Amino acid sequence: MYISFPPIRNKSKLFAKQLSHILIKAKWYVATAESCTGGWISKTMTDIPGSSNWFSNGLISYSNLSKINLLELSEKLIDDEGVVSEPVVKAMAKNVLRISKVDISVAVSGIAGPGGGTDKKPVGTVCFGWATKNNFLSETCYFSGNRDSIRSASVERALYGLIQIANLESQ
Repeated sequence: MYISFPPIRNKSKLFAKQLSHILIKAKWYVATAESCTGGWISKTMTDIPGSSNWFSNGLISYSNLSKINLLELSEKLIDDEGVVSEPVVKAMAKNVLRISKVDISVAVSGIAGPGGGTDKKPVGTVCFGWATKNNFLSETCYFSGNRDSIRSASVERALYGLIQIANLESQ
């Protein structure tokens, strides 16, 4: 699914707190597989006091090689689909869920800029994947702005997506 998503700005802490309440109530743990956000999603979650009660781990897989070695992605998948693609974040989210033995996960891969964009995948293209044992959601968003604002908006969207899938599953 392709969505143009305007940056929410300054909602990441609120979303992390909301997520913490949902996960604690469900007795769930979360793990992340981050590329363009470089650990920012994990940092935002672990800024919440008591996060050890619901946050398991975060894997930063910035390079293609780290996606292959840490997250067990196939080189063929990356070559065929491109590293910034929904099939790749699907594999990242499902694999970090399995490897980390958690209940819910998020994966993100994107082009934060200022370079690296193409006509088909411009700067600001970010793919997200959210997984539980029973569900998977993905989307591609297009954010505008500079590198920092694209990454910040990506963190916010990733956290909001975790809230959405956790609410679907934990009811």
